[in-house]
Amino acid sequence: MKKTNLYDENDFSDTAFTNYLVHESPYFKILNFNFKPGQELPVHSHEIEGQLSIFVVEGTGEFLGKDEATQPARSGDVLISDISDPHGVRAKTDMRVLVTIAPPI
Repeated sequence: MKKTNLYDENDFSDTAFTNYLVHESPYFKILNFNFKPGQELPVHSHEIEGQLSIFVVEGTGEFLGKDEATQPARSGDVLISDISDPHGVRAKTDMRVLVTIAPPI
């Protein structure tokens, strides 16, 4: 077993979002991203098969999608999509998210 505390491992930065590799195995990958207000992970996609989930641990913002589509995102929300679908995140407040990718890229 492996235990990780996101609050101890990854902090926020005023200059750019931060990321931390929580776990990687042949089965899945988990990343933690921390955003200050206005910071974002731009919309992007991956040309592979698989799915991802984006879980909002804390804060508020938006899930970003194809053609500038947005969906509100707040603590407790989970977005699930194919990894080939355009996806991104923009923070309105300090925002901490967990991204799970399966299979890992």
